[in-house]
Amino acid sequence: MDFKDYYSIMGVERDASQDEIKRAYRKLARKYHPDVNKDPDAEAQFKELGEAYAVLKDPEKRAAYDQLGADYEAGQDFRPPPDWDAGFEFSGGGDASAYSDFFESLFGSDFRASSGRRQHSGFHARGQDHHARVFIDLEDAYQGATRSISLRSPLVDPSGHVTTKDRTLNVKIPKGVKPGQRIRLSGQGSPGLGDAPAGDLFLEIAFNPHPIYRIEGLDVYFDLPVAPWEAALGATVKAPTPAGTVELKVPKGASSGRKLRLKKRGIPGKPPGDLYAVVTITLPEADTEAAKEVYRQMERDLAYNPRSKLGV
Repeated sequence: MDFKDYYSIMGVERDASQDEIKRAYRKLARKYHPDVNKDPDAEAQFKELGEAYAVLKDPEKRAAYDQLGADYEAGQDFRPPPDWDAGFEFSGGGDASAYSDFFESLFGSDFRASSGRRQHSGFHARGQDHHARVFIDLEDAYQGATRSISLRSPLVDPSGHVTTKDRTLNVKIPKGVKPGQRIRLSGQGSPGLGDAPAGDLFLEIAFNPHPIYRIEGLDVYFDLPVAPWEAALGATVKAPTPAGTVELKVPKGASSGRKLRLKKRGIPGKPPGDLYAVVTITLPEADTEAAKEVYRQMERDLAYNPRSKLGV
């Protein structure tokens, strides 16, 4: 997937004001409109222009897009970093399916959804709901925690330029929270009009990458290194879990890739997930003469052909 430089498409600088972006769009829209421009590429250029304008005219989408920085070039192979929008506060809206795969990859999930309820009564209107994706540690889901969460939201300054405003909230992370689950903070969205209440803030939970564990739904996986003799003869070994160290029985004849299940030791919940230790057989290094002799002795004494199943 190619990166799209929306500023280049619009012919404006990255620090252009919202009014400058609007004027640039009107000028280019007249130039490339298929009813006026009969060039075979005009329709595609007009559609690409519309996509760029859909991002840059919207302070939320523009501020989120700007977080990617100016490090990417148009046409460069691009995959959005998994945490590219972490902590960015938005109210949503728009149809991502109308545009390119690039647009869809950035704005196709959270940004597609409507911002939520707005209730009007005279000059009273409930504030918009806001959304943000935040990252926590796996251990927080096992134990529960209170964390300081930093959020950024777009702000258009008096000169028409988009900036971001930061705020920090102390958020209670409930035990057993799952990836994708949303935590609702009442009254932390946009202020209401008149006497109407403020909207709510919904925090979508994602997990930070972990050096040991992998997460699949409520289940947690980790690789368990075992020595050849532990795998061959069976052994009881110490194994880590997010809740602390346990003793784990490795059955006799365990092979690499075998999953050892620790029932109900995954992410807490109703029901809880499971924890899986994936056996990985590691070989001692033959870095001394004594170690090399052990391997030579095994070669002499064990009638073992690891490629027998391949017919060779």
